[in-house]
Amino acid sequence: MTLLFLSSLSYAQYSEENVYEKPTLKIGGALRFNYNLSTWKEDQLERGGDFGFDVLRINVESEYKGIKLNAEYRHYSEGFGGGFLKQGWFQHDFSDISQIQVGLNQVPFGIQQYNSNNWFFNMTYYIGFEDDHDMGVKYIHDNGRWQWQAAYYKSAEDLVFGSSEASPNRYSYDVTGRNKENNQLDFKIINRLGDSLQHEIGASLQGGLLYNLDTERNGTRHAGAVHYEYKSVNSPWNVKLQAMLYRINPKYASDNDLNFVEMGAYGANYNVANKGEVYTASLAYHLPIDTRLLQGITFYDNYGYYNKRVSGFENSHMNVLGALFSAGSMYIYTDAAFGYNQPWLGPEWTNAFTAGTPGDTDWHLRFNINMGYYF
Repeated sequence: MTLLFLSSLSYAQYSEENVYEKPTLKIGGALRFNYNLSTWKEDQLERGGDFGFDVLRINVESEYKGIKLNAEYRHYSEGFGGGFLKQGWFQHDFSDISQIQVGLNQVPFGIQQYNSNNWFFNMTYYIGFEDDHDMGVKYIHDNGRWQWQAAYYKSAEDLVFGSSEASPNRYSYDVTGRNKENNQLDFKIINRLGDSLQHEIGASLQGGLLYNLDTERNGTRHAGAVHYEYKSVNSPWNVKLQAMLYRINPKYASDNDLNFVEMGAYGANYNVANKGEVYTASLAYHLPIDTRLLQGITFYDNYGYYNKRVSGFENSHMNVLGALFSAGSMYIYTDAAFGYNQPWLGPEWTNAFTAGTPGDTDWHLRFNINMGYYF
């Protein structure tokens, strides 16, 4: 009878634990379409712009016995890289204020999650310093007033292992071509000030290696940033200010001493200067609207200046003026994006972020409407 009682008690405890620790699964995603009209594309001007498929994405969040999963898979058209994992990590929370993430997670650098308010992001995204995701381990400690993050990344989003060139079929910009990112360390600290913690100041440091496939030697790269952000649930205003610098020192062959590296995302590579500073400023205002169809409009202006520290390389600018319309589960970005030596906002792709087009550079405009249904 004693044995039977113990067996019954153990089964009851087991059943209670299983009920309490029932697995959770949340599935979401988005479907987005895009219209754009670019002033430097004469054929597109004749057509009155292009309207088509942007992306289908699936988000998965799960938790069981203290282990969490967060993953996002995106499928773009073939011309923009096709399908790839945007993020995906395993997570364990040590407490309410500390956690560890293992996998493809966001690099702790600069203003997060985005250093921008618009659909195009800011200049920092296009050289790998905004919403960047790499493969590694990250620890986060956040008590509300202070937050610090420390991370080690073995590599970027490598899709091909070994001595092959990194594929540009990815979400965030990384070094590609004949160099591969590896063994990267990041540290970021922020302090929130004010009664409702609406003022945030922060500093970020990054350092890592760059393996060259031809010389089989490691170069170095490092970056630093300081930032300020104002955000409050009681205020319609949002302000983002950031200044950063970076240096990349690849180990090319002696007769191939180049002042740039290749970077890639969305299925295509372009060249980026080895040295530079980027200064960004973003201002946004949210106007709540109480109607059946429309719930709010966020107006914004985001500016980025890229100062290349290489002789003969012309600097780059981008400015995005626009508005985000929120209507139920739909979000519609309407942007007037202006670019000066910016590969996505002008006719020069490969060398816009290096030499540019000295003596013949103009500002170009891309009018863009991105409409997405998020579920």
